[in-house]
Amino acid sequence: MDLGLRGNKAIVCASSRGLGRGCAMALAEAGCDVVVNGRDSAVLAATASDIREKYGVDVIEIAGDVADQKVRAALLAACPSPDILVNNNGGPPFRDFRELTHQAMMDGVTNNMITPIELIQAVIDGMAERGFGRIVNITSLSVYQPIPGLDLSSGARAGLTAFLAGVARTVAAKNVTINHILPGKFDTDRIRGSIEFAAKKAGTSFEEQASRQAADIPAGRLGTPEEFGQACAFLCSVHAGYITGQSLILDGGNYPSAF
Repeated sequence: MDLGLRGNKAIVCASSRGLGRGCAMALAEAGCDVVVNGRDSAVLAATASDIREKYGVDVIEIAGDVADQKVRAALLAACPSPDILVNNNGGPPFRDFRELTHQAMMDGVTNNMITPIELIQAVIDGMAERGFGRIVNITSLSVYQPIPGLDLSSGARAGLTAFLAGVARTVAAKNVTINHILPGKFDTDRIRGSIEFAAKKAGTSFEEQASRQAADIPAGRLGTPEEFGQACAFLCSVHAGYITGQSLILDGGNYPSAF
């Protein structure tokens, strides 16, 4: 399917690896020029090189933590009029809520709620004026399904979802959409950390816990960053203009709900 995105410009946050990388790759495959971002400059450079070699699009690298205002300013300076914004950032580490300090809670809300909102504030009016814009926020299945140890991540991302629910409706007539993708268990560094956390609590090995978690998913496996990226690219496409304010669960059928 031609997604109608050739020549568009996209900012993809936290895209040097994992789900963000999958999104950047899929958008580049669709013909978008991309601004990629990550904390590890060497990993980021390797991702940017892969994208250039495979798809021949323009790629700009902005190293650093997207929660840093200077990094956000650099992203926007590199692409002041993006057609697409994919918000993503690493969540807080697994931790019992009793261990969360005031500063840890403030950092979690900044990273996973305030940071994407401020980026949206910077780009949404320009998208509306041009008559096209796609904003996708990578959140978590834990927004719907509580996961012990991820309480701060869940709370901040649920707050982001609720905050943007009304905003999405104000720009829909301008062909600007805001949606969220809620990943379940994907084969990323993040899920490996969660498996290690669960294995430690259960007193089992990493391998045993990984096998058990995969078996609990109706699809019988972890998801891949590549398939996640393709779903993101579709939400960014010209074909998805009637989808806004929605949360798309990608979890292999793991969330047990009919609605």
